[in-house]
Order: sequence, then structure tokens, then C-alpha cells
Amino acid sequence: MFQKTTEAKISKAIIKEFSDWLQDYIISDVIVVGGGPSGLVAARELAKNKFKVLVVESNNYIGGGFWIGGYLMNTLTFRAPAQEILDEIGIPYKEIDDGIFVSDGPHACSKLIASACDAGVKILNMTKFDDVVYRNNRVEGAVINWTPVSALPRQITCVDPISLESQVVIDATGHDAFVCKSLERRGILKLKDFGAMDVNSSEDLVVEKTGEIYPGLVLAGMAVSTAYGIPRMGPTFAGMLFSGKKAAAEAKKMILNNKMNSESMMMQEQMTA
Repeated sequence: MFQKTTEAKISKAIIKEFSDWLQDYIISDVIVVGGGPSGLVAARELAKNKFKVLVVESNNYIGGGFWIGGYLMNTLTFRAPAQEILDEIGIPYKEIDDGIFVSDGPHACSKLIASACDAGVKILNMTKFDDVVYRNNRVEGAVINWTPVSALPRQITCVDPISLESQVVIDATGHDAFVCKSLERRGILKLKDFGAMDVNSSEDLVVEKTGEIYPGLVLAGMAVSTAYGIPRMGPTFAGMLFSGKKAAAEAKKMILNNKMNSESMMMQEQMTA
């Protein structure tokens, strides 16, 4: 019934395909660290606009908390106008109160992941963010390693990471804000940590504060809350979706500005040559 093959051919197919695309993404337009809802929305938006986008995710699965809502109950909640983004992605939902919508977590998450992949996003899962590539007083990429390496005892983990370069890095690592904390360790940033639960103020403030926090580094999702001391929002996801949209717009603006500056410098050099 199935095409005859050998175990060697299967191994070769896996290794070659993975190696080929990873080499192609050693340099990307944008690296999104964290494959939760805000990171996936940002990646999808950028890929739809023909940018080369890589998502780095430490787990073997993508989606973060979007698979499941509060208290291990897999019903997600959204406040209006989040239904506009749900419609765009094709996520089914129903309104259970005035402007309050619910959706099935696994269905919603699988739709979001598929829409990001369909847009052209590449995903490097089971990969841990280790550090930033830091040059010219700006973030210019990410240092990564396999997630299992960090889980091993220290004395047997002498495994050097590798580096990926990009014009923009988006920190979408949730409350951990791992990318920002790599700069805080060096005294470059000072974070405030997130505040107590307050959904009404949190979602608006997270979207409002989404954007460039340092040259080359954009914040999205709950990493914004940790950086600026914003209240946490709990198991509701409208802010995550809109934060991802805004992060993509900010990253796009930064890339286009970089391009304009580079072209201007080239013109000046040609004029003085």
C-alpha cells in the first residue's frame, strides 16, 4: 500500500530538509522569541507582508497559553473588538455576554498556528533563547540552543549555542520576558515586573505599551506587562492578539526605517566618492 523505502532514506530526508531551511533562516528579517498568541499573531502579520520571519519556541508545541484558558479549562475568553481578529484568522467563537466571546482552546490555537504557517512563518521549536546578539548598541539577533541542553546537569552541558541574525527581535516570551532580562543582566534595561490582576486596565495598557523598548527589540504580549509593571490580565486574550498586531506594525516600521537609512548612507557615499 505504501511506497517502499529504507530507514536511511527517511533519515536523510529529515536531516537535509531541516538543515536546508535552517541555513536559510540564519539571517531573517524578524526573529520572534516565543510562540504564544501574541508572538504568532505578530509573526503571521509580518509574513503576510512578505517579511522573512522565524519563531523560536522552547517547547515542542506551539501556542503557549492559547491551548487552554484559566484553571485548566480549555475555554478561551475575548473582549470586543477581538472578534475582528478571530474572524480574520477563521477562529470560531460565540458571544456569551455583551462584548464577551468564548472559543474552544484547541480549535482556536490550531487555527492560529496554521494561519501563521500558511502565511510563511518558519518555526524552530524545542529551541531555547540563550542570549541576544548585541552589536552597535542594538539587538541584532538571538543566541539559541536546544531546549534539552538546559535541562541537563550543568557538568555535562558543555554545548555551545549558535547565533541567528535579524533586523528586529520580538520578545513574546510572556511574563518571563527572557529577551529583555538578557539585557537587564547587563545593566542595559531595568524591568519592573508585572502587577496584580486587573483585566480592564491590563489589556489596554499592554497594547498601548507594545513597541520598541530598545534599538532592535520590540515587546509583545505579557512581556510588556513585566517590563513596565502593568497588571496581569489572566485568562483573556484580546490584548494578546492586538499586541501581536501592533508589534508587527512596529517591527515593519523599524525595518523600513533601517532600509531608508541604509539607502541614504549609500547615496551619500556615492556622492562623496
